[in-house]
Amino acid sequence: MEKVDRYDSLLLKNQLCFPLYAAAKEVVKRYRPYLDEIDLTYTQYIVMMVIWEKENVTVKELGETLFLDSGTLTPVLKCLEQKGFIQRERNAEDERVLDVTLTEKGRELRERALSVPQQMASCVRLTKSEAGELYRILYKLLRSGDPEGDETRE
Repeated sequence: MEKVDRYDSLLLKNQLCFPLYAAAKEVVKRYRPYLDEIDLTYTQYIVMMVIWEKENVTVKELGETLFLDSGTLTPVLKCLEQKGFIQRERNAEDERVLDVTLTEKGRELRERALSVPQQMASCVRLTKSEAGELYRILYKLLRSGDPEGDETRE
């Protein structure tokens, strides 16, 4: 019979959180040289991806989409606005809502960012099938904390 040490659950090799943390950190590190070329941090880049897709979005929608709180988003949005990529305005119908809109300079940045996904694909050595499975599993993990289990994020 195999002896189970009561501290086995505390071994690093038994933690799902560690390889997730280390892999995320490594992927973000690999983005850095490509994003430096277009003057964005990783967080600014993912914010811009949502804005490029929607062109006009609220801060609340950005936070929900990116799993970020307003305390993280506010300085990122201020910086993106200072760079001229976005414009922030209070919503005319509800002043509590802050709208974020893509500018012409932000559209131009989108063109410059087109090479980033291809460059990253060469850094992350997964087959298309492996990448798809990892994506599915990671979003399943993200949804596990969501009581509504929002399937639309997939």
